[in-house]
Amino acid sequence: MSTPDPATQKSNAGRYLFLLILGLVVGVIATVMALRALEARKDHFPGALMEVQGWHMGQLKSAMEQNRCSASDVVPHLQALRMTANDLEPAFPDLRDDERFKTAAAAMRGAVDKAINAPPLSCESLAGTMKAVGDTCKGCHRDFKN
Repeated sequence: MSTPDPATQKSNAGRYLFLLILGLVVGVIATVMALRALEARKDHFPGALMEVQGWHMGQLKSAMEQNRCSASDVVPHLQALRMTANDLEPAFPDLRDDERFKTAAAAMRGAVDKAINAPPLSCESLAGTMKAVGDTCKGCHRDFKN
């Protein structure tokens, strides 16, 4: 019986290590590709709508912190909130027929309409407006956010 050549065993170990690393790299690449394909199928509209509304609420808060609460500073953000509030039902088609959701969406539109019709002229009134709009958001998020 012959003894195995140590040089051959060493080169086989290197091959196995190379194949193991290659398999791991190919597995990671395949996993990333699969996750991206699944993410591409996802509907991004609801999240994007919430991000835009959150950004406008943040701008109103920033204006209040900077003591820039004139109608010309806040009305464009209120109008944008109102415009995006029209898209609440289309953004969440599975909730479109839920009466609580319809009520919450209508309450948000009503709060923003009220603010647009009588724009806040001071930071105190803007704080009240933001609270009213924010309460409608919180109510909906409490009931429907996963």
